[in-house]
Order: sequence, then structure tokens, then C-alpha cells
Amino acid sequence: MTTIPAPENRTARAVTDGLEPKNVILAVCLVLGAAQSNAFVGLAWGVHAIVFAAVIPVVYIKYGIHAGHWRDRHVGQRERRLHLIPVIMASVGIAITTMLLLDAPAQMTALVVAMLATLGAILPVTAFWKISVHTSVSAGAIAILAVGISPWWALAFPLVVVIGWSRVALRDHTLGQVVAGAGLGALVAGAVFAWLT
Repeated sequence: MTTIPAPENRTARAVTDGLEPKNVILAVCLVLGAAQSNAFVGLAWGVHAIVFAAVIPVVYIKYGIHAGHWRDRHVGQRERRLHLIPVIMASVGIAITTMLLLDAPAQMTALVVAMLATLGAILPVTAFWKISVHTSVSAGAIAILAVGISPWWALAFPLVVVIGWSRVALRDHTLGQVVAGAGLGALVAGAVFAWLT
């Protein structure tokens, strides 16, 4: 007998999947890139950041699913995230090194450094608690856009609330974990980006 998921769960799943970290990273990289004084150069570096901060991690996650290391693309098992996050950090580190060597725009480099700093803050917490990466990435992205482009971007923060709701509704996180993720992401990413720019 097939179980039909409740409408709320279908909505929560659509939000969780549609606004997952890789999609948020793609959006913030392109928006900030387009806002640079030379939009073409900014977007080119945005694509560079996307490759190392989103595409390579997604490929590695898919490999992990195929190899049986984790069950789903959100890597729901906290312990498995302890193996995944350092790999993503290494990939992001390569992106930063390239950007520094090739003199990428300061804001674009600061964006990727802020991503690395956020991952660095998430990792030790993940050792004992499943803090939400979804809300951390989304809150951090909004904080960066608010600092780097316009404070009006702070009005997008309700999206973080919706993402947090979806994670709790799907029982992937507790309310405390999504709130902590949002706070950590906004504070670390926003502060690092502001400091570097």
C-alpha cells in the first residue's frame, strides 16, 4: 500500500529541496557578481565560486550516495557530515587560492572566504549537534547581500524562516537547530564579509 504524504510535507519537501544550500550559493554568487563594477568579470568569478562551492560538493555528495556513504543529498546523518564538510572546505579553499592568485574582485573573494569561515564554524558544532546547514547558508547569503549590495536585502530574511520551517516540518532538525544555524550563518558570514570588504 502506497502512503501519500501530507500536503504540508510535500510543501516542506519542495522548500527544502528548492532552497537547499547549493541553490542559495548559486544565487548569491550570481547576484553579487552582477553587482560588481564590471558585471561580466564579477559573474565570471561568481561561476568560479559556484564550481568549487556548489558543483564539486554536489558531485561528491552524489558519489557518496552511490557508494553508500550516506542516504540522501542533504546528508541527514550528522556523523556523515563530519566527513563531508572538510571535503567541501578543501574545495572552497582551492577556489580562494585561485581568486587570490588571479586578483579576483575583493567582494567576490570575501564572499568565498565567508563561506569557508561559516563551514569552519559549523564543523565543530556538528561533532555533537546537528546544526542546520540550510538555514546557516541562507542567512549568511542574505547577510552578505545586505552588507555588499544594499541593506534592503535584509527584507529577504523571511525566506530563512520558511526554510527553517521546512526542515522542522520534515523532522530533519529541531527548532533550536534551525535557529542556531541561522544565527551562526548570519553572524559569521556577515562579519567576515564586512571585515574583508
